[in-house]
Amino acid sequence: MQKKVQKGFTLIELMIVIAIVGILAAIALPAYQDYVVRSKSSEALAVLAEAKTSVAEFYAANNRMPTTINEAGLNANPDTQITASLRYGLVSSLPMISVFITAETLPDSSSDAGFSLSGVTDAGFTLRWVCKRTAIIATQNATSVATTPVVTGKYLPANCRN
Repeated sequence: MQKKVQKGFTLIELMIVIAIVGILAAIALPAYQDYVVRSKSSEALAVLAEAKTSVAEFYAANNRMPTTINEAGLNANPDTQITASLRYGLVSSLPMISVFITAETLPDSSSDAGFSLSGVTDAGFTLRWVCKRTAIIATQNATSVATTPVVTGKYLPANCRN
């Protein structure tokens, strides 16, 4: 009697491989989507970097903080697909710059959401920036800070997730 040599895989083996691939995809896909949103929010951080340089230059030249977004030399409406708007205000005499990311970029948000860089003055007129999970709601007469709408923690850039 001659033994038959098996050629190929059995149906059970193929189904096991497909199940393993499906489980890995179910785990990897949401993590990848979060990574994509986090990388897009890093673009907003780049817009903030430009803004904080402008505020720091004004502070160094005039020994005081700018009082308005125009005096700070900031563009309130950056022309990008990800960054919706930029807001500036003085909170307790210290500068705060908020950037708002479009709702289309953030999967769990129905409106634009933001985060901020808050300026802290150190000895010798140096300005240090701290990332915060708050956002400025600016009005014509006053500036107020709100805790909403803010970007969800998992979508913040790495240096803002403390």
